[in-house]
Amino acid sequence: MKIKSFYEQDFSDFTFRFSDQIKSEIEQKGKEYVLNVSEEEFKNYLVSQFELVPLEIIKDTEEINKPKVQLEDYEDGFGRRMQKREVYVFTVSYSFTGTSFLFRLKPSTWTVTTNEIEVDETNNIVSFSFKLYEKDPHKFEQTKNHEYHDAFVNITNLNKEVENWNRQIKGMVENQFNSLKEKYIKEDVFFQAIKVKVNTATKTIFDAPSVKRKIIPQLPKVTDKMFVFEPSLNVGIYEDILKILYETGKNLEKKPSLYIGKGEEALRDFFLVFLETRYDGVTATGETFNRGGRTDILLKDSKDSSNIFVAECKIWHGISEYQKAIDQLFENYLTWRDSKVAIMIFVKNKEFSKILSEIKEDTPKHKLYSKTIGKRGESSFSYLFHLPQDNDKKVFLEIILFHFDKE
Repeated sequence: MKIKSFYEQDFSDFTFRFSDQIKSEIEQKGKEYVLNVSEEEFKNYLVSQFELVPLEIIKDTEEINKPKVQLEDYEDGFGRRMQKREVYVFTVSYSFTGTSFLFRLKPSTWTVTTNEIEVDETNNIVSFSFKLYEKDPHKFEQTKNHEYHDAFVNITNLNKEVENWNRQIKGMVENQFNSLKEKYIKEDVFFQAIKVKVNTATKTIFDAPSVKRKIIPQLPKVTDKMFVFEPSLNVGIYEDILKILYETGKNLEKKPSLYIGKGEEALRDFFLVFLETRYDGVTATGETFNRGGRTDILLKDSKDSSNIFVAECKIWHGISEYQKAIDQLFENYLTWRDSKVAIMIFVKNKEFSKILSEIKEDTPKHKLYSKTIGKRGESSFSYLFHLPQDNDKKVFLEIILFHFDKE
């Protein structure tokens, strides 16, 4: 979709209608559902449905398409129409994370500028185009930076409003659900008091709906570009892989009988089960040889056998062993074309919060560290690293920790 960035609809108008949708979503379920559903699960479901993910442009994924060359009329400084001249039309694109619809919304505190952008919601790519009339690298860089600024300068203000909205959702859900449930209970009490028969046949436990799984896009076709960020796995699929790993691990934490006495290999197999059946055209294997060793989880494109995701599984044995795990992954297992990876850490210690703090404090000290991107959960942290043999080759690294403390 082509839009004017952060301009087309006020954020306050959007959230006002969004809050009405929370009420509508509950009411549409009906009386029997509201009275009998697992309350906590349904509320969590609603929060996840209406939560917004702040936007982030990942500048290191910049791609500059080969420009289109066209002829345009132009006038000189005296208004005289001159002969046509060549103009170069460049398109610059970036991967992004976050709720794509947010690019449309105008924050209440708004820097007075915008730019036309195109948002590819399937592959999580945002781009803008501009013209260049001179073959001047300095002018190109200057124009590109100006267009980038106009397109994305309002992200910071918008994200502040997103964070404020997310803080309010739980309270909105609580109030709307509790209010409607109280109404239905009073109604039933009234019916019973006047001898109206309530149908008890439907008094069964209702399951809350699971959070909707995003549609998995197919791997994009390679386009003619000057600079290509390898490999072909798009950010949308990478995000989904990490979500599956994180949710699987959190569910496993609740079932000690499944992890007690299990080592790295057995724990890894739980995650492989979900990855193997998740994607079309992708094979998921464990203990697979790649470059200089056997990596724990490897996802490959079934057509050309190219790697699209690499992960290592480790039991926590302290911060020094954690640093060695990063060294092992980057120095032994990754090729130049591997750029989306993860390390999953199974923590059996009691003090989980202390270990999370150590990870956040120590990871930026690693020699291959480039940038902290953020986090997708309480124990899932996103970083940008680089290959040891190539400082310019960036690698997305997700560190995911799970607490398996029962013995």
